[in-house]
Amino acid sequence: MKETVLIIACGALAKEIVGIKRLNGWSNIKIQCLPAELHNRPEKIAGAVRAEIEKQQSRFENIFVAYADCGSGGKLDEVLTEFKVQRLPGAHCYEFFAGANVFKELADEEPGTFYLTDFLARHFDRLVKQGLGLDRHPELMSAYFGNYRRLCYLSQSDSPALISAARAHAEFLGLEYCHRHTGLEPLQHNIREQVVQWRN
Repeated sequence: MKETVLIIACGALAKEIVGIKRLNGWSNIKIQCLPAELHNRPEKIAGAVRAEIEKQQSRFENIFVAYADCGSGGKLDEVLTEFKVQRLPGAHCYEFFAGANVFKELADEEPGTFYLTDFLARHFDRLVKQGLGLDRHPELMSAYFGNYRRLCYLSQSDSPALISAARAHAEFLGLEYCHRHTGLEPLQHNIREQVVQWRN
């Protein structure tokens, strides 16, 4: 007998999605996270998701992918169309965390914005400084961030420590700092809509 629902999620969303599952009492939903480091290698996302779907599809009645396009250039959607699997809406996680309208407002206000979530604020050293080689080659800073003007922290929690860390990350990158609290509601709304659809 197949299990009910699998969510294949970006590892950067693990804490938030587990929290949403617990908050809603979704005991029939299983979560499988892929490595958060795929943030830095978006060309590998579609292949990683394909491999996980192929591995899991015989065990689950429904599969949902908690990724946006995330820089895959449409390759992820090609995989999901093939398997008739849905994903979160939008171009990247910043959009579904903030909600489409708020994200458009922020992007229109300053197109040259580098975004942080709670996860990226917490793991900035590993994923940005080390992941992009800035700790070893600081001369690469202008190549990666020369076209950015500000850093915007989209916070899911109210952690003073993460707010302080995000300010420090903006200073490290030489960018203007802004902060917009999103909470989890936009992400939760998108996942809840999918769960309700399955139940109907």
